[in-house]
This record gives sequence, C-alpha cells and structure tokens, in this order.
Amino acid sequence: MLIFYPRPFNKPSSKMPSLGTLAFCFQFLMVAASSQPSLDLNLDSAVHASLTGENGIEEDNFQAKLQRQKRQAPLRQSRSAYIVHIDLSFTSPSAPTQDYFKNLSLPISINTSDSMITISNINITTDAPPMNKSITIKMSVKLNITFQNALKNTSSDLYMEYKRDFEYAFKNAYQRLPGFISATVTGFRYGSVSVDYDVKAVSVTLDQLENANRDVVNSINASYMINPDSFVVSAVVTDQTNLYVFPDDIFKGDTVIMACGTKIVPGIVTWDHSGQVVSQSDRHSIQTTTTPEMSISALKITSIAQSDSGPYTCVFKDNAVPSNVLYKAAHNLTVAAINIVPSHNIDVVCERVDVLLTCCIDRSLQSFNVRWYISGLHISGTQSIRDNCTEYLLEIKDFQCPRKKSGAVATYTCELSTGNGASRNESIKVTYLQIAHITITQSPSVSEGYSFSLTCTSNVTNYDKVIWQIQTGTTNITIEGDPYIHTYTTKEQTESNLTVTAATLEWNGTYTCTFFQKDLPSSASTAVEVVPLPLKQNIFVDPVEAFIKCNTQQELKCCTDKMGHYNVTFTVQNRTFFHEKMNQTCYVYNYKENICNKNLSVYCTFQNRIHGSVQSPYMELRLISNKTKVSCSDSIGIGEEGATIIKPCAVLKNTTRGNIIYECRGGNWTVARNNCISEAINTLLTAAEALVSSPQRKEKLPEYLENLAKGVTKEQQEINTSPPDLGAVVTMLDLVSSISVEANLSTVENFLTTVNIIVNTSTINSWNELNRQETNKSSLLLESVERFSQNLQPVNNTIPRIRNTNLQLEGIVILGDHKSQYEKNFTFSGPSDLSGNVLIKEAQIQNIQPNTTIISVAYSTLGQILPRDNKTNESVNGLVMTTTVGRNKSQGIEIILTFSKSNVSLIDPKCVFWNFTSREWDNTGCTPENHEQKVTCNCSHLTSFSILMSPNVPVSIGGKALDYITYTGLSISILSLLACILIEFLVWKFVTKNRTSYMRHICMLNIATSLLIADIWFIVAASLHDKVEKMKDVCVAVTFFIHLFYLCVFFWMLVLGLMLFYRLVFILHDTSKTTQKVVAFSLGYGCPIIISVITIAVTHPYGSYRRKDACWLNWETSKALFAFVIPALIIVAVNLIIAIVVIGKILRPAVGDKPSKQERSSFIQVGKSIGVLTPLLGLTWGFGLATVFEDSSVVFHVLFTVLNALQGLFILLFGTVWDKKVREGLVNKYPSTKWSSQQTKSVSLGTSTPVFSMKCPLSKRLNNLRGKTGKYEISSTETTSFSTENTSLANSFFH
Repeated sequence: MLIFYPRPFNKPSSKMPSLGTLAFCFQFLMVAASSQPSLDLNLDSAVHASLTGENGIEEDNFQAKLQRQKRQAPLRQSRSAYIVHIDLSFTSPSAPTQDYFKNLSLPISINTSDSMITISNINITTDAPPMNKSITIKMSVKLNITFQNALKNTSSDLYMEYKRDFEYAFKNAYQRLPGFISATVTGFRYGSVSVDYDVKAVSVTLDQLENANRDVVNSINASYMINPDSFVVSAVVTDQTNLYVFPDDIFKGDTVIMACGTKIVPGIVTWDHSGQVVSQSDRHSIQTTTTPEMSISALKITSIAQSDSGPYTCVFKDNAVPSNVLYKAAHNLTVAAINIVPSHNIDVVCERVDVLLTCCIDRSLQSFNVRWYISGLHISGTQSIRDNCTEYLLEIKDFQCPRKKSGAVATYTCELSTGNGASRNESIKVTYLQIAHITITQSPSVSEGYSFSLTCTSNVTNYDKVIWQIQTGTTNITIEGDPYIHTYTTKEQTESNLTVTAATLEWNGTYTCTFFQKDLPSSASTAVEVVPLPLKQNIFVDPVEAFIKCNTQQELKCCTDKMGHYNVTFTVQNRTFFHEKMNQTCYVYNYKENICNKNLSVYCTFQNRIHGSVQSPYMELRLISNKTKVSCSDSIGIGEEGATIIKPCAVLKNTTRGNIIYECRGGNWTVARNNCISEAINTLLTAAEALVSSPQRKEKLPEYLENLAKGVTKEQQEINTSPPDLGAVVTMLDLVSSISVEANLSTVENFLTTVNIIVNTSTINSWNELNRQETNKSSLLLESVERFSQNLQPVNNTIPRIRNTNLQLEGIVILGDHKSQYEKNFTFSGPSDLSGNVLIKEAQIQNIQPNTTIISVAYSTLGQILPRDNKTNESVNGLVMTTTVGRNKSQGIEIILTFSKSNVSLIDPKCVFWNFTSREWDNTGCTPENHEQKVTCNCSHLTSFSILMSPNVPVSIGGKALDYITYTGLSISILSLLACILIEFLVWKFVTKNRTSYMRHICMLNIATSLLIADIWFIVAASLHDKVEKMKDVCVAVTFFIHLFYLCVFFWMLVLGLMLFYRLVFILHDTSKTTQKVVAFSLGYGCPIIISVITIAVTHPYGSYRRKDACWLNWETSKALFAFVIPALIIVAVNLIIAIVVIGKILRPAVGDKPSKQERSSFIQVGKSIGVLTPLLGLTWGFGLATVFEDSSVVFHVLFTVLNALQGLFILLFGTVWDKKVREGLVNKYPSTKWSSQQTKSVSLGTSTPVFSMKCPLSKRLNNLRGKTGKYEISSTETTSFSTENTSLANSFFH
C-alpha cells in the first residue's frame, strides 16, 4: 500500500489527482522493479477512490475514515492524503523487490503535470499466487472445398473422418502453446466448409496462436485445401483484467468509483450494467487512461440509487489485431438503503423530566457520521451511541417552556452520512406543554325554564379543543358545542362560555370544562342544580274565556302536566290571592266579584323553593248581572243564547294542549270548534320541545325524526281532518329544523316523509282552516324545510336523493375541483303531472366556497296550501321549488327555474318567491319567459319559487256591470215566477179538471217553484262573491242548493216531455193519477237529490267541491260542474227528440191513432211549451258552460248572464200566459164586460182561429199543423166512449 500527498498547482485541495497521475504511480513502481535484475513483472493494478467532484476525492476522506474506525479526534493534516492500492504479480520470487521497497529513502517527491506528489509511506504485503485458470479460445478456419450435407450429421462417416483428421492436426499444432490442454472440433458450416473448434490453454498470446495456425496448415492433408488466411480467433479472457470498487459498503446516495485495469494497450473499453451499455450521463462518467504498459478505465456513479444495483462488466478489446479476443472483468454491485427508525413524536409536559430520543438502523453505526440538529423551540440535549442506535437525551426543566410558549414544537433531526455522499435523516417532533390553570364560575341553583351560563377560564391560550360535560350519578354527558358553547382567546387567557337559554332537568348535575393541549387535559368543575318549575306551555287554565255572575263564586283552576311543590297565587286585576286547595296537579281558587260593569283578566303564578316563578296564560272573565237571562247553565259554564266560552281540552286526566269553543244554542252548550291536539301528537310535540333544549340534541335528532315519521303516519287520518294536529306537526318540524344534522338517508327520509304526509291533498281542508285562522302555519312549514336543508351536513360529500309523492329533494356538495353547472330535474307523476328544472350556471358555482351544499326541494301540492291573495285572481300554476346554499347568504346567486304549467289556459305568468316576512308571493328580482307549455324564471337570489297566473277573464265587461245585469234580471225572474205560481193557484180548479191536465200543471208549478228557489240561492251566492274565503261553509251550502234546484228545473222539464210522449205514443194505455205523481216526483226531485249528494260526497272531502272564488261547482280540479252540465244537456237533447216525435205523430198519424180536433190542439199546446222552454233553458246553460273555458268570448258571459236572469220570465210567458185554458180561467175567475166580449169573440171563432197570430214568424208553420182554415175533419166512426173521454182529457191537459 502506497500513501502519497499531491500538492495541487492553483487547484482546490479537495480535488484528487487525475487518472494520469495515478498511472504515474504504476510507472514509478515499474521503474523501481525494472531496476532489479532477473525480475519478471506482470502488472495489474486498480485505484480505489471516492470522488466528490468531477475528478476528485473528499479532502477529509482519510480523516473521516480514521475517525470512524478508531472513534478518535480527526488527524490534523495540512495536505490531502490519498491511499493507493497496487497489486503486483511476480513469476519469480518477490523477496528482492520487497527488500528494494523497504530500503527506499522516504519521503520521495515527484512532480507531475497537475500536482506534486510526495510518497511518504509504503506498506508491502505478500499474497499467495492464484491458481492457474484455463481459457477457451473459439476459432474457425475455411476449406476451399464443396460442403456436403453429411457434414451436418455428427454420426456420419464423413463427419467422423473430418473430425478425426482435424483434431489430430490441431493437437500437433497447438500443443506448443503454454499450458495447452485440448483442441476439439465443434462442427462444420457452410461457406465453402468452415471448421469450428475450441482450443483450451492456460496462457496464450496472439503471436503464439498465429505460429500455431501455420503449423495447422502444414499438418493437415493438402486435399482439404485449407485457406491459411481464414483463421478467426474469438476468445473471452477473464483472468487478465481486474475490477475494483470503492467504497466497500455502498449506500443510496453515495458516489461510487469502479476501476478496471488490463495489460492490453491500446484498447477500447465498454461498460455495461445488467446487459445494458453504460453511457455518459448526468450521473455516469467514464474516464480511460492508457500507458505503454496497461489501460485503466474508471466508471463513476454519482448519487447512486438502489436501481443501480446489479452486475457491472468492463470489457477491453485490442484493436491492433484482427482478432475477436475480449478481456473482461465483472462485479456484482449492491446498493443498500439507510433505514432509520426514529422514536415517535412526543408531547412533553414541562416538568423536571428526562426524554430520550433515538434513531436506529439495521447495521452498525461505525461506518457513519452521526449528527443531531434542532429547529423550533431550542432545548438541547446530549448525543451518544448505543449498539445500532444514536441517542439524544433531553433534560427538560419547567423554566425552559414558559406559559406563553405552551404548545411550541421543537423538531429534532438525526442525520447519518457515509462521507461518500449518502445521507439520510429523520425528524422527531417534541411538543412542549405547560399545565394550564383552569377556573370556572360558580352558579347558584336555577329554575327549570330559566337561562344560566358558566364561564371557564384558562391561563394557557394555545389549546386544541374544549369539552364540557355533565355528570349525573354515574352518567357522563358531553354537551354539544352548537349552540351552547362559545370560546374566545385573548393575549393573556382563553374563555369558554356555556349558555343555556331554557334549562330542563336534563341540565342538572356537575359540570366539568376541560381544555386539551394535544392529549394533556386541564379541567375545573362546578355543580348546577335545576329546580323543577312548570313550563308555561304546560300550564292549563280553566276556564280560558267564560261568563260569571256578580256576587257569585267562580272556580278558577291552574293545572300542570306533572305534580310538584309550588306556591301558586291567582292575580285578578292586580289583586293577588293564594290558592285554596290542590286537586292532584290542579290548583283551585274560588273567586267572587261584586262590581258587575267590567271584564276581568286573571292569571296564576307558580313559584318554586328558590323563588323562580312562571306565569300562566290569561283567563278572560266576562261579568253579567244577576238580572241577565241565562240560557245555558251547567258544568261547562253559564251564558246567554248565542254566547261562546272557551274551555281547556282536558283537566286532570290525559291533559293535552288546545281548547274547545262552546256556543250556547237552544239552552245547551254545543261544541263550535275543537282545537284540541290528539294525545299522540301532543306527546310528539312535548318531545320536540325537550329535544331542542337537550345537551345532545344533534345526537338525539335522528331517533326523534324516526319516531315522528312513524307517529304521523299512524295518525294520518286524524291529521287530515284536524287543523290543530296539523298545526302541531308543523310546529314540531319548525323546532327540529334549526338543529344541524348529518345528511344520512334515513334522517332526511324521515323528515321529508312527515312533510309529505301533511302536504297531501287529503289535508287541504285542514290547511284552508288554518289559513282562515291566520296561523301562518303553511309559511312556517316552507321555512322549516328550507332551514332543514341549509343545516344538512353531507356524509361522504353526498346528499341523498329523495322521491316522495308530494315532494322531492336533490342536492350536491361543491368540492374544490367542481367545474360543472348545477342542474336538477323534478317530475311528478299522477294527477298533477308537473315537472320543473333548477339551473345554476358554472360561473355562479365558482363563486361558492368549497364544501358547500346546494339543495333543491320541489313540491307538487304546496301551491294549493300557501295562502292566496283574495284581491287578485292569480293562482299557483306549477310546482313550488326551493333552492338553498349551505349556511351562506343566498343573495347574489343567479338561478334559472323552469316550471311546467298545470293549466295551459291561464295567462299573464309571474315568477314569484315566497316572502317569509310579508307571508305572500313577491316577484322582486325575478323575470319570466312565457312559453306554450312552460315558464322560465330568471332570479337573482335563492329561496322558494313558483309561478302565478291569471284566468283569461274578459276585461271589457266589469264586474259591476255583470252584477247589475244579474240582480236586475233575477229580480224580474223572481217576480215572474211568483206571478206564475199565483196564476196557477188562481186557475188551478179550472185547468185541472181531468188527470192529464192535472199532471201538466203539476209539472209547470214545480218548474216555477224550483227555479224560484234556485234564483234566490243564486242571489245569495252573488252576494257572497267577495266573502268566499271567510264564509266557506255557507258557500258550500249555497253551491249545493243551487246545484240541486237547477237540476230540479231540468228534470221537471223532462217529466213534462215524457208525459207528452207517453200520452201521444201510448194512446190506448192509461195509468192512475197516483202512479203518475209518484213517477213525476221521483224523477223531478229524486234524481237531482241523488246527483247532488253524490257530487258533494265525492269532492268535498278533498276541497274540490266548489270553486275557490265563487259559490258554484268546481271546474279547475275535480270537474264537479259536469254533475250539472251532463244531466242538463241530456235532458235538453231528450226533450228535443220528443218534440220532433210529437210533430211527426201529428203530421202523419197512424191508422186508428188520429186524435180528435181537441186532442190535436192540446198536443200543439204542450209542444209549444217544450219546443220553446227546452231550447231556451238548454241554450242558457250552454252559454254558461262556455264561460267556464278560459278563452271564452265576452259575448258568452253577457248572454249567459241575461238569459239566466230572465228564465223566470220565459216560464211565465211561454208556460203560463201562453196557455189558452189559463187565460180562459183568468177571465172566468174575474169576469167583466171587456173580458166577456173578448171571450165571446174567441168562442165564436171556434177552432177556425189559428192558435198563433199570423204576425208571429213561427205562426205559419205551426198553424199549418192544424190545416189552412184551421179545421180538421174527424171521422164519426172513430168516436167511441173511450176515445171521447180521452179526447176530452187530452184537450183539457193541453189547454
């Protein structure tokens, strides 16, 4: 081993000598060796170096190496020291050479081109010579003869002959090679004939092979015509090339040098790694140096990686000779990782404590440099090494981390390096914590229902979380942060405030507030006693409103839902009285008032043992004197006829909320309205009130919503018909909607299932009643669902999709990488068949903070539930859709909504949102785009939207003009009908002398009576036009009677027609008067009653019996109007057919059916009534049906109003006055000269006078039915006793 010190010329001392300088060392030794006689030198050498620069070695490499091995202080050297390993092989004894080097006078200084080298020390070691290794030389030679196929067959005679001859010649020729072993033929190939063979020897040179090749030519038979210039040599020599690697142990990140040397000069060298050629790159550099004696190639790999592991091969080839002889050396390189296992991060409480940090590896640390360094809070320690671990001991004192630095983090990093470029470090974080001093305010006892607060203070400001807990017995409850806990930090301290607005018994216990710094808790505790006191909503007073007599005792009660020890006082007009007795949960006082001219307001006050008090609702007492006549007097109370009092729903047993309004009628108290909540709903309401005040309301909410959905489903039939129950469910939803909850499918589904039930169409009547009472429950419901949507917290960044019959919900969570628009579609099947779309464009989405929810809810029935403005004729014509954005403000977000129209005939669409402040629809910030089947709304904010549209009502005729026509016409009609009925009574005996005439006038009298009653109800309906919503029950009754009696008019017309048809067609058949009357009244009143009752029974329970804005049958939803229109039009059609049959029978009578002259005249009289009244009545209601359609003309409204108002006049003129027998009856009833002369003239004319005046436009055709002269010949043979009687009866009936 040779140690030398190069002195660089103006170059950094960190650079090592070039490979040329290293080669000089070889030359030095060769010169020294050559100076020794009889010394046969065979030189192979390699240089071990570790480069840190392009060509250099670290300056302190030697120092570091000695430090690692001996663990002593580094050597102080002023020059860079390098160690060069040189291997020399001798073919003769090496003792003289050893003596020569030992006797050299050191140091020896040598100048090179780039540095001065001083050889300061030479260490000589002797190794045993290696065993001789044979090499195999692959060779071939060509024969100038033709190739035969038998040479392919190794068992053929020709092959065996060739093989034998050539192996004999090869052996003779190559046996002179040093260490010759064998020469073997391996095969024959085309080209003329190529002989392949292997030569094995211990050592051989190319010159020796060339001499041996010439001997082969001389040894082989000339017939083989061997080509002496065709010898090809191919050999791989592995024992003449050496490869050295530095450093010995290689780690990831090291700089590695592999040096390969051989005596072949000059030559080309190549490097490969795992079969892949290694080329120059950023991490690989190859340098080759050639001297006259040898070639050296060095491969340097910078920042070596584990992927660089594997076999490396260097190959030299001598280009000076045309042979294929390669000199090869290989080394398998292993790159290891520095695997450091540090101790865990640690939290340290600043006390007198020792903390040991360690970094361990899977091998000895003797090969590594170890260093620890600190960042952050600087608390240093002592470094040491134990086995495979480096340790760092911290001796922590409490003064090293003061209170303000509590929670500070110091990062301790251990670094291991090899000195050859490889380095690895791991960090250990140490958090220094200071124990906090916690104080908590003391709270006195608090009454149930009262508010209280606690404040917890920490002198350490750096904390991770604060937890409040209540301990009751062995139970610990963790209080939810929102909305009870608020924590604030100042420079000096941290305060956490717990505020409870309404304490319940669940808040009773020991309170502990704990500040956590990491896992270090610091806490303080205090006890809070919650003393029972009734809540105001659970106090029931009896009576609520009542009448009391002067100087008479009145029992007053204040009751609670549970027993307790309270002082209860009653206050009457600022006078206070203690209760006289207690009856279970009720406190009683008997009060007597002496002054009778005033009303009294009474309340009671409950006070517990800590003087907490609560006031009950008021009792209103109305004083009446003893002289006042009392109609109703029993246990319920006293009062005059028509007076109302209010009592609680129940006292003592099954107490529930609400009240009952009683009215004094006929001396008895009857229930006017029951506002009691059912027991099941009351239980759910009480649970909701307790939940919102619970310390764990968020945790308990899913279970409550499940119970709520089940309870409401079970009580659905009760809710459909009970406005108080419906309102209570809305109150529950409003209470729980303020609680934030995770958006689990079951939780959202239970909440919306409850909403779906209470917005079903079966609850419309209850909703209408609530709206009439102005409870604002429908608005509160919409607001509750909107608030619930805003408070939903997504689970796994998703919002569940809900599909119910009456509402649907969809939503998304806006993530940081959200790049698309928000669009949701809603479609409702079934009767509504409505759809809608919600769209928020991508540009708007980008303005929304990440992790924010967007949720949309669509309702199919809510438009019918929300209150309607009676001042306008606008109605909701599509879905109601709500869109909310998390808890952020909804202003400034533009949204596009598309609504399908439920009624395409409505006009003037308005895009509106529900204004929760004014509780009405508002179109601020929205613009509509009307299309044939849908309306698109563009709005600049978010909330609940819908569309309002108006019926296409003509505006040219004002309501007052139509009202004027209606009232004037109906007045004329009513007077005409009264005149008609009066005339019928006056002439009744004269015109009903036979059965047929009797039945005719029965029909006319009932037609007039039914129409008179219907017109009266019509006037009532018209007077209620502006009071429909306030007098709903009256409006339903008015609608029923109008429907009934208008049907009676038409069915009595049908009876009249059928009577004519029967008398004309079935002449020979006769029935009794009783039978005819039964049939007539059954048809005239029975059928209308059946139709009317069925109509109201089917439609009224669903709120679709009458129109919303008028007392008449509904058309928009249930089409109840068909229950009138269809029977009326059928009757009109039947009567018209009967009229045609009558005309045909009279014009072409069958043989034997010819009526008498009087019969024929009578038929015509009835035909007139039917032929005129039926078209008039049918035409009137035909125009009425036309007005139902939204696009109907103004003309139809005017014609219907005029004709409907004058129907009574038509009955008088064409059903009564036009009848000749009636006129005769009037003349006979009231005779005079004028009347007598007119009667004589009429009699003298006989049947020759036409029935109609010739001036009448219809007179010609109708008179032709009787003949041109007014005469009709009747055969005497046809006159029998029966026909004479029948003719007489018919004449009487038709006249």
